[in-house]
Amino acid sequence: MILYFSGTGNSRHAAELIHSVVGGEIVSINDIVKNSKPCVFDSELPYVIVCPTYAWRVPRIVEKFIDKTEFRGNKRIYFVLTCGDGAGNAWHYAKELSHRKKLIFKGLKSIVMPENYIAMFNSPSPDEAVDILKKADNEILAVAEKIKASSPIRDRVSLLGKILSGAVNPVFYKLFVRADGFRSTVKCVSCGKCAEVCPLNNISLKNGKPVWGKSCTHCMACICLCPAQAIEYKNKSVGKYRYSYGAVKK
Repeated sequence: MILYFSGTGNSRHAAELIHSVVGGEIVSINDIVKNSKPCVFDSELPYVIVCPTYAWRVPRIVEKFIDKTEFRGNKRIYFVLTCGDGAGNAWHYAKELSHRKKLIFKGLKSIVMPENYIAMFNSPSPDEAVDILKKADNEILAVAEKIKASSPIRDRVSLLGKILSGAVNPVFYKLFVRADGFRSTVKCVSCGKCAEVCPLNNISLKNGKPVWGKSCTHCMACICLCPAQAIEYKNKSVGKYRYSYGAVKK
């Protein structure tokens, strides 16, 4: 069973590509979290968690989902993390999470895909994104074959990666992961897309304009999927290309 969380489409695409090789069920974590559904799964095939890398670890929203979920049947679990440059020491923390759930950790592999975190970084141009995605597809398919064969997967972990995942991750969440930097501009057409795609139901429309609450995971869905490009994050996102997987012509 493949379970994926995705803000702007990279991890959804990776999950679908893995599913094309491995088979079984494929489930959106976004939908489960958004609708507050109880989580009990029973799978004959290994579980595969596909999600972005947030501050060099599995996103906390995905960790909470896994902690609250009952996994029956096959006890093996894989993690495939999409990222802009690397996953640090996410392998170690995913292993701890698996053991906490009494699951057999089969490894973690990071896949470099186009950057979407425009609250801090620049996204690649459409042409650059196409090149990144072509390479990523080959790596995803290679990982999928290993999962199908029940082989272990693993990233190389550097000393810097350990520091980023260990010391920097909690500081990043404490200082940066909040919604109060988001704002709508005069380009807003009151379509409600931002509220629709927010996995935490953290956006509501008041007088036709989006208002953000206190729950935010910085998935970038609202800002990158806005059809009018009418959302900014402070002044960090101004003038930056809004990347989403669906907007790229491969």
